[in-house]
Amino acid sequence: MKRKRWRLLSADPRSTPRLSQELGLHPAVAALLTTRGIYTSEMARRFLRSALSDLHEPEQLPGIEEAAQRLQAAVRAGRRICVYGDYDVDGMTATTLLWRCLRLAGAHVDFYVPHRLEEGYGLNVDALHQLRRQGTEVVVTVDCGITAAAEVEEARGLGLELIITDHHEFQHELPDAHVLVHPRLPGSQYPFPHLSGAGIAFKLAWAVARQFSQARKVSEGFRHFLLESLALVALGTVADSALLLDENRIFVRHGLETLLRAPSVGLRALLEASGLVERPSLNAEDLAFDLIPRLNAVGRLQQARLAVELLACDNPQRAQDLARYCATQNEIRRKLELRMVRQAGDMLRQHPQWEKEAALVLASADWHPGLVGLLASRLLERYGKPVAVISLQQELGTGSLRVPEGFHAKEALRGCADLLESYGGHAGAAGFRIRAEHVEEFRRRLGQCARSCLSASPSEPSLVIDTELPLAAVTPGLLKTLDALQPFGPGNRKPLFLATHLTVVGEPRAVGENQRHLMFRVRQDEGRIFRAIGFNLGERLPELLSANGQCALVFHPRRNCWRGFESLDLQVLDLQPGPQPQVELLDAQEYLAQADYSAASAP
Repeated sequence: MKRKRWRLLSADPRSTPRLSQELGLHPAVAALLTTRGIYTSEMARRFLRSALSDLHEPEQLPGIEEAAQRLQAAVRAGRRICVYGDYDVDGMTATTLLWRCLRLAGAHVDFYVPHRLEEGYGLNVDALHQLRRQGTEVVVTVDCGITAAAEVEEARGLGLELIITDHHEFQHELPDAHVLVHPRLPGSQYPFPHLSGAGIAFKLAWAVARQFSQARKVSEGFRHFLLESLALVALGTVADSALLLDENRIFVRHGLETLLRAPSVGLRALLEASGLVERPSLNAEDLAFDLIPRLNAVGRLQQARLAVELLACDNPQRAQDLARYCATQNEIRRKLELRMVRQAGDMLRQHPQWEKEAALVLASADWHPGLVGLLASRLLERYGKPVAVISLQQELGTGSLRVPEGFHAKEALRGCADLLESYGGHAGAAGFRIRAEHVEEFRRRLGQCARSCLSASPSEPSLVIDTELPLAAVTPGLLKTLDALQPFGPGNRKPLFLATHLTVVGEPRAVGENQRHLMFRVRQDEGRIFRAIGFNLGERLPELLSANGQCALVFHPRRNCWRGFESLDLQVLDLQPGPQPQVELLDAQEYLAQADYSAASAP
């Protein structure tokens, strides 16, 4: 595992004490706000409030009024509508949300989610022909379709009315659908361009509700539906790794409250199967690590339609059966993934020269094509370099590319396009199909691309630390204040703190499956002793044992609930032996400018 540079943000020296005094915040929390671009009390209040009334009007989205009017006309004319989604959780939740909205409006509506392995992503011609034969007259996409120019042309030839709603990057040629709904269309002035597919589906449902209510204030039935649907939007937004700023922050914050307070039948069954139903609170990590993997496992290994059926289910017994099925699939996924990780390690031991290359390319006929992205992400985290993982099925391979900051995945594949059957994606991740005979040349070409790109713009792994925090300040009151900054995720990182001059108490040990995790205890000066857990840091045990009982940590304080008892411990992201670590100072404003976003854009 590559060692990481520690980079400590410099909080604004004027704003930090002012925010602390005016809002009664701990100085460390005030510093956190300034490192997120929040410098005044009013900005802080708006960020912390995240009210539903701060959502932008749906009519500001290009095409959404016409889409809502067409759907209303189709419902009133009794035409058959199909919501066409995607097999990931953003697509599943968007599909469920719009399907339920149209059902509430009285539509003859079904949904279609393509099979990940048999059909692939997005609109496909065979599915459109099948839908037309079954009597579908209107197709409305969610989370897909904006790059499907050829498929839309085919659909129009079949006599289908096409409404495309999507949030992905589009090509120069836009599809000739009857309506396009997308926050970044040419000429769009939508205030927040980073909605998820589920977020856009919610905006369309809101616009449809207004059409049927014949008023800006929707009827009580639609109001209840929209509020309940916030839980679906939260799931889709977190699953899509969307920026948790502006509307996305509002969606996730209120969606988590809905999940806790009044979940739908299907979501309650999923919460019960995940052991979360009795939790006093939920956060974005609960979605990312407990709920979303269960839904995703079905889409990766089997048929995502079953996950949509669970999310839309009103029958408690059927919902429980489907939730158990999702849990079983997730356990199968977990075991397959661990086996793939071990096999990848064996490959690299057999071919040590591959590890020295600027990019890793690994291929195997034993790997499940639905899990290559997960393995690529794991290897990226470990090696900090571009990683392509390929599942070889006979002569054709399905691959996934994951890359570090500063390296554009889709552009890298564009440079290898002559070797690929197809490819697509964005800056951080991309997928492709490749023939087995081209894998060696692809390995050489991708490594060459990585060498030239990353040598010109070195991308050494680093940890950005918000502020130094004495362990004496880690109290229940501090965690309660930090809760107000949630949800954490892209655009609003989980706060990371630095603690130095720590004494290791007792004997550190590696724990968990394959001793992957590191557990130890620390204290600062003569203060209280804290338990520390470093996930996936088990291999750092020798380093900690050789530190003469002293270390420095980058950590996040957390509550640890066990058998009804709650304690505070430290979730360790990294460690350095010795009392005083090597740390670089990083100007917070410069960091925000480079990141090209800040929490200050939140309403």
